[in-house]
Amino acid sequence: MSSSGTSSPAARRVLDWRLRFGFLSLVWGFSFLFMKVGTESFAPFQVTLGRLAFGTAVVAAAMAVKRERLPRGVWTWVHLTVAGFLLNALPFSLFAFSELSIPSSLAGICNATSPLWGMALSLVALSEDRPTRRRVAGLGIGFLGVLTVLGVWQGFDGLDVTGTALALLASFSYPVGWIYVRRTLAGSSHSHLSLTGAQLGLATLQLAVVTPLFTSVPTSFPVLPLLSVAALGVLGTGLAFLIQYELVAEVGPTTAQMVTYFTPVIATAAGVALLGESLSWSTPVGAVVVLAGAALTQSRPRAAGSPTVAPVPDREDTGLRERPRTTASQT
Repeated sequence: MSSSGTSSPAARRVLDWRLRFGFLSLVWGFSFLFMKVGTESFAPFQVTLGRLAFGTAVVAAAMAVKRERLPRGVWTWVHLTVAGFLLNALPFSLFAFSELSIPSSLAGICNATSPLWGMALSLVALSEDRPTRRRVAGLGIGFLGVLTVLGVWQGFDGLDVTGTALALLASFSYPVGWIYVRRTLAGSSHSHLSLTGAQLGLATLQLAVVTPLFTSVPTSFPVLPLLSVAALGVLGTGLAFLIQYELVAEVGPTTAQMVTYFTPVIATAAGVALLGESLSWSTPVGAVVVLAGAALTQSRPRAAGSPTVAPVPDREDTGLRERPRTTASQT
């Protein structure tokens, strides 16, 4: 039988995951541009509420197709409420507020510091996560990169300190949430999809309560900002999670997490090319240093005979040795 007619299933799978990896990198990189465009016409809380509502709808549809049920148990819902706040409602809102005063490219670079925060926190909060010289060196290198991005030798001249601090706080919220999930939900018997759907739904409810208290109903709904919010939710939150989950299950977390290193590059390119954002030399140089440090914090010596692919799928690796069953976080 000739092999020229159809490709083998293995070949199709290799091509398929690479295409999905590239799509995920683009979507998460452009998420910061979508936020910037959205906040030009809508309040940050409104952008976040729309993002979560659209994202939850996508995940809910996937749950319906797979006939997944919502998790049960009072404490499971309590923990998911906290996780939804730390991994979704809080960081999404902080990034949206930060982009009122800083470029989307800088917000994307700040997001890349999450693995550094995760490494630092895991050394304090997770006694079993022992430091190594390489990972500690990566932590130091990464924070030197942050100082380079901020232009510390210039006294932060021309930098909006408040907006940058909000973006860094958003990136800090992710590992706090990951550690909380690891401690409370890692042993849950519920499916990854079920837990994430509930978590996103709870985060949406949190924003639905907060948004009317601090904003008024928009008087107009410009098409481009509205489409940006929809894309942020449908693509950057709902569909992106489903793709990331499949990627981790197919190629393992080590490969799948590499999308983290493409996100700030794409965010910077999109901001400069499409929004006309300015870029000083220290921003890309510092970003490279940040990513190098983040890579070192996640590197571990491979034990002899140990598998190269972790068995439990999850979102980005933040330096935590074991991965929880759910972390519906998002860049």
